[in-house]
Amino acid sequence: MRLTTKGRFAVTAMLDLALRQENGPVTLSGVAERQRISLSYLEQLFGKLRRHELVASVRGPGGGYCLARDARSISVAQIISAVDEPLDATQCGGKENCHDEHRCMTHDLWSSLSQRMYEYLDSVNLHDLMVQQRERAGHRVVMHEHGARVAASDIVRVQI
Repeated sequence: MRLTTKGRFAVTAMLDLALRQENGPVTLSGVAERQRISLSYLEQLFGKLRRHELVASVRGPGGGYCLARDARSISVAQIISAVDEPLDATQCGGKENCHDEHRCMTHDLWSSLSQRMYEYLDSVNLHDLMVQQRERAGHRVVMHEHGARVAASDIVRVQI
């Protein structure tokens, strides 16, 4: 079982959005540039995220996207599921027909793994990821405008 680019990009883009939305709607072109993700691919992902009511779009000048609800109520599993990414480690997609149209001997193992992966990803919310990212940014060393090295934690506001 592997998580494809679709799921990874969706989570990354949602985290980028969540970290920046306090300044107003976030443009997909900005997310695309910062995260090096194709704008057309992001548009497809955000269409699905909008249909699942994880993001809301704001039209017009200054428009873009914002979270449709609080980051604490959006789990990583919800994001991945919204973009049609399966969280299934079984070879048969849970249909129990992978071994000559019968259930294979290890089906329960892979099915259990799938369940645990879902439970873990459902236990991690977007807010948790935001906190981790901000903490990580707080420990980075940045260059002050005069060339002096300053710990980011010494700076009142760090742009992420």
